[in-house]
Amino acid sequence: MKLSLDGRRVLVTGASSGLGAHFAKVLAGAGAHVVLAARGTDKLAALAAEIGPAAQMVVLDVRDSAMVAAAIEAAGPIDVLINNAGVTVTAPALDQDEGDWAAVVGTNLEGGYRVAVAAARAMRARGRGGAIVNIASILGLRQGGQVTPYAVSKAGVIQMTKQLALELARFDIRVNALAPGYIETDLNRAFFETPAGMALIKRIPQRRLGRLADLDAPLLLLASDASAFMTGSVLVVDGGHMVGSL
Repeated sequence: MKLSLDGRRVLVTGASSGLGAHFAKVLAGAGAHVVLAARGTDKLAALAAEIGPAAQMVVLDVRDSAMVAAAIEAAGPIDVLINNAGVTVTAPALDQDEGDWAAVVGTNLEGGYRVAVAAARAMRARGRGGAIVNIASILGLRQGGQVTPYAVSKAGVIQMTKQLALELARFDIRVNALAPGYIETDLNRAFFETPAGMALIKRIPQRRLGRLADLDAPLLLLASDASAFMTGSVLVVDGGHMVGSL
C-alpha cells in the first residue's frame, strides 16, 4: 500500500517551524490538504505560500481550550491530526521553577491531550474514522540531562497515545506516536558542533544525527492507510540510540 494521503485533510500543530513545518511540506507532497496551526501567523503565512493551494492556516495556542475548539472548527473535516506542538526548557531540574514546568507540561502534554480529544470528537461526529499521530521523543522512553519537564511530558504523551488508542479504536480512530531521536535542525546544529554535542553523537550506534528526511516515511506510514492495523504503537526513529549500551 502506498504512503498516500490523496484527498485527506491533515491538521499539523506547531507548524510554524522545525519538525512541524517540515512535516507539513511532506504531507502536502503526499497529496494531503494541510491545515497549518501555530500561535504566530508570519511564519505560517510564509509556509502556506510556499506550499500553495494545498495549505490553509489557523491560529492556535494549544494551552487555550477556546482556541483549540475554534481551530478545529475552522480547519474543516479533519482526517488526520499531527499533534506536534511542543516546547522545552534546558536547565537542571533544581534550577527550573514552576513556571518552566507549567510551560513545558502545559504545552506538550496538556495541550497535546486537549487537541487530540477535540480532533477525535470531530472525527467521531463525522463517522469516518481518522488517524492521530502524536509526536513524542525517545526522551519519553529514557533519560537525558537538564530536560526533566520535557522528558516527563513526552512520557505522558506516550501513555496518552496508548490510552486513546484503546478508547478510540471502536470509532475507527487510530492513535500512534512517532518518537524521534536526535534530529539535526537549524536550532541545534551549533550545539552538536561543540565537544558536548559530538560526545552525544558518539553514543548513537549509527554515529550520526538524524536528518529531517529520516522521519518522512515513518510519518507517512502512521498518517496513511498503510498503518491501518496499527494503533497504540510507538515508532522510534533514533539511529539505534534506544539500544545503545550503557
